[in-house]
Amino acid sequence: MAKMSSQQQSERPQPQPRDAYAQFVRVTTRWADNDAYGHVNNVVYYSWFDTAVNRLLIEKGVLDIEASTSIGLVVETQCHYFAPVSYPQDVDVGVRVAHLGKSSVRYELAIFVAGEPLSAACGHFVHVYVDRGNRRPVALSAATREALETLQLA
Repeated sequence: MAKMSSQQQSERPQPQPRDAYAQFVRVTTRWADNDAYGHVNNVVYYSWFDTAVNRLLIEKGVLDIEASTSIGLVVETQCHYFAPVSYPQDVDVGVRVAHLGKSSVRYELAIFVAGEPLSAACGHFVHVYVDRGNRRPVALSAATREALETLQLA
């Protein structure tokens, strides 16, 4: 097996500190989240990402899950895992907006076990905003853009 160079090692995703994220959403693990290996299954992390982003959009008044004329569809997602999470633990999902396009937004997210300074996992997903009816891309509304800008870091 070939040894990685120091440059390759430094390009590897690393756990992130809490101050790298603009806002947090607390989520409680459930008994059903653990898999046969005794830790939270990877698919649950994606659910936490989705839950955190949508909760923030609802709280900011720019998403009505039943009536909004435009909706964000996830077109890309990724997650890197650094430390296990298991039931019963509370986790904080860190959220920041890394890029705002005309009709898309890239969220970067991290999972922190409550009280821990570094993330147990980091990932991202991209929403493309589309018309609810015809599913064609639409520009972000001014209100949505303004709400998302509050999640960007300087």
